[in-house]
Parts: sequence; C-alpha cells; structure tokens
Amino acid sequence: MVLQIALLVVFFAVMIGVGVYCRRHATDVNGFVLGGRSVGPWLTAFAYGTSYFSAVIFVGYAGQFGWSFGTATTWVGLGNAFIGSLLAWAILGRRTRIMTQTLDSRTMPDFFAKRYQSNALKIVASMIVFIFLIPYTASLYNGLSSLFNMAFDLPYWVVIIIMAVLTGIYVIFGGYMATAINDFVQGIIMLAGIIAVIAAVLNTNGGLVEATKTLSQVDAGNGQLGAFTSFFGPDPLGLLFVVILTSLGTWGLPQMVGKFYSIKNEDAVKKGTIISTIFAIVVAGGCYFIGGWGRLYADKIAFNPETGKPMFDTVVPTILSTLPNIIIAIVIVLVLAASMSTLSSLVLTSSSTLTLDFIIGKKKDTSEKKQIGIMRLFIVFFIAVSAIIAIVKDAHPGFTFIAQMMGVSWGALAGAFLAPFLYGLYWKKTTRASVWISFIWGVGVETFQLIYTLTGMSFSNSVLNYLFASSVRSGAMTMIIGLIIVPVVSLITPKLKKEDVDPCFVGFDEKVEVSAKRSLGD
Repeated sequence: MVLQIALLVVFFAVMIGVGVYCRRHATDVNGFVLGGRSVGPWLTAFAYGTSYFSAVIFVGYAGQFGWSFGTATTWVGLGNAFIGSLLAWAILGRRTRIMTQTLDSRTMPDFFAKRYQSNALKIVASMIVFIFLIPYTASLYNGLSSLFNMAFDLPYWVVIIIMAVLTGIYVIFGGYMATAINDFVQGIIMLAGIIAVIAAVLNTNGGLVEATKTLSQVDAGNGQLGAFTSFFGPDPLGLLFVVILTSLGTWGLPQMVGKFYSIKNEDAVKKGTIISTIFAIVVAGGCYFIGGWGRLYADKIAFNPETGKPMFDTVVPTILSTLPNIIIAIVIVLVLAASMSTLSSLVLTSSSTLTLDFIIGKKKDTSEKKQIGIMRLFIVFFIAVSAIIAIVKDAHPGFTFIAQMMGVSWGALAGAFLAPFLYGLYWKKTTRASVWISFIWGVGVETFQLIYTLTGMSFSNSVLNYLFASSVRSGAMTMIIGLIIVPVVSLITPKLKKEDVDPCFVGFDEKVEVSAKRSLGD
C-alpha cells in the first residue's frame, strides 16, 4: 500500500508540474490547441498512442474480447498497430498537416467547413463531437473502478474525482503541449508496465507453453477444445469486426487525427510513424495478449447473476490480483496514466471544437485571451459532466441508456467523419452533399443501434440481427459502407467550384528545399 501510494503521489506531482511549466506555450489559441504546430516526433507519436489506448482498452476491451476470442485477441492489437497507427500515419499524417495549415484549420469541424465551403457542416460536425465524445469520455472511468477497488478499496466516486481534478489542472494550465509532454511520460510508464505484466502473467501460469496447454483444454462450446488457442479463435468473423472498428476507426476520430495538425516537419512525420507503430505493437498487442488468458481465471471472475455472463470489466483486474504487489502498483499507475492521457485529449478536443466552431463561429473580433478563457471553462464543463455520468451510471446500473451510448459513440464519430475526411485530403471531386450523407449515415445507423439494443427489437433477417447484436459490428459496418457512400454520392451530385477547391490543395505543390539525402534531384 505504501509503495502504491508513493508511486501515485510522484505521478501526480509530475503531471501537475508539467502543466504549470507549459503555461508559456498556451498564450495564444494555436499554442493552446496545437502546440504552435511545432511538436516533435516523440511527443506526437506518444500523444497519438496514449490517446488511443486507455483503461477502456486495457481493462474493458482486453477483458471482453480476450474472454470471447482467447489468444487470437492479439490480432486486435496488431491491427491497432499496423492499421490504426502505421497506415494512419502513412496515409493521413503528411496530408493532414499540410492541408490543415493551408486552410488554417485547427479542428476537424473547421476542416469540413473550409474544405467543403459550408459553415453549416462545421456547426453540425461540432454538435456530433459534443454529443458523442461526452459518453466516450465517461467510459474512461469504468476501467478504473474495479482496479482501484482491488488495490485500495476506495469508493468509485473518489477515484473519478481525483482523476478528473488532476487532469483538469494540467490541461487548463498548459493546453496541448502539457498533454503532449505528459503523454510522453505516461507512455513510458505504459510500455514498462505492459512488459512487466506480460512476464508476470505467463510466469504465474507456468510459462507460455504451459499456459497455452491449459487454455487449450477450455471448452468453447459443444465440446470444442483448443478454440481459444487457435490462430483466429472461435469466431473469426467477429474478431474481424473488432479489428476493423478499433483500428480503422481511429482515422475518423477528431482527438486522434488532431495529433497530425501539430506535428513539426517531414522528419517528425517519418520518425513519428515508426515510434507510434512500435508503441502500439507493445501496448495494444500486450493489452489484448494479457486479456486472452482471462478464461484461466474463470473460477475467480465475477458473473452477472441475471445474464450468467462474466462482468468483463473484472476480467483483467482479476488476472492482475494474482500478481506480486510491485506489479500491481505499476499497473495501477499504468492504467491511470492511460486513462488520464486519453481523457486530456478528449476534453481538449471537445472544448476547442465547441469554442472555436460553435461558440465563437465567425466572430473574428474575439480576442485570443478570451477564446482561451472560454476553452478552459469548457474543459471544466466536459470533465465535470463526464465524471457525473460515470458516477450516476455506477450508482444506478439500470441506466442502460448511458452504457449503450458509450458503446455507439466510437462508431458514430468514425462512421460520420472517416470517409469525408479521408477523401477530402486526396480527392478534389468529393462533394458537399456526400459529406452530409456521411454525417446522416454514421449518426443515423448508430442511433438506430442504440434504439435496437434498448428496446430489444429484432429483424426477421438473420444477417441484420447479427450486425446489430453488437455496436462493434454495426460500427465497423458503418465505417466501411461510408467509404463506399462518399465516392458514389460525389459522382452524382454537384461538384464544388474549381476556384474553391484548388486553393485547398495548393499546399501540396509548394516548392521546398531538401538535402540530397532526402532527394536525388533532377
């Protein structure tokens, strides 16, 4: 207990110290929101990775999918690394940085407004961000509940308030630069913690070979042995949906794409791509790998008495409870770091979007100081609302609406934004109408998913029942079909004027001088 408390005190002191130190970088809007577009590869890569992987991944998803797919869940982590990180950086990184600077865009809704010449798109996009990021933010606290109860026997609401207050302090003081530096520190903790936990879990179960042998004897249903140690697990199609949602989904999430807005230069993009991918392989691959052994602890995991299903948020904490105290102490700081880094990214994204795109709008005469002041107020607002939602949900488990909103938020955001953002970077013929259809499609399908789940309705069509039985499946479907809808609609709807589109792409043609080691020249 003394060790755990000591590590937490040091961790909190560093976080607040960084926030105070970074006040000098947060004197104008660009500095507060984007770090002055001068953030290096290590900070950007770690900011991307730590925003990606939170307690939702480490405790919630790793427990749930590990229980469902066994060791094959590791494919989810690898998908996160190679699709959600490597390809995201390679395909979106440079072009996002160049076009957003050309357009002087600081948020994703602002990008839609300037790229597609529509202020209405900006307003609607900012509303979508506002509505769907709050429940996603609230879900970050869930993974901390059972973990802190295991280690400290603290009430859930106390953990939430501590995390919310400390995150608010360093984000309000230092803005994006404070979150980036703290994300780097938190990322180091996550890397070290994951490696230590993997070694400890395997050692507790007699090593990799012995643990695999034991897990292979677990019945996956109908006497099916070995499914949980097979290459693609007992449900390959279900596993594919998880990989798509958690990997491709990051391409359309404003808090993830926003990291590319601030990166410093070409060299930083190249280095950041490598660093971010390695980080994701270790952290995401490690998280899901650990969760894959959950069924070895079936006799210790809590089950829901009504459904008979395991309480997935308790799977990973149960695994960790069997480990040495020093490992538990490291994991507590690891999960707290992961959650605080994602929380800081989400509230900064939400507050900047609501302030710059919705409240300020076209009021160009609003001073920089006032804009930053409004953003700081909204940071407090978002943190407070998400904390209240999390506390209410824990106190009233019957509030299924909140729980389901958390599940559909990722799918709605990525389903609405991914396709128009991606095509907007590359294809001049993307139309305004296609963006509207994408917004309606993404939000509409996931809203229907919410209604479907809450009302217990069903289709006569078994395929539709399968897709809407899980927000993971419907979210993945929404993104994939969105990538088809946007180009099809763009081909049959009025194009934007050439004089409005060409200036958006002019930044790609700008001449720059580079050293011979980067280009052979003519």
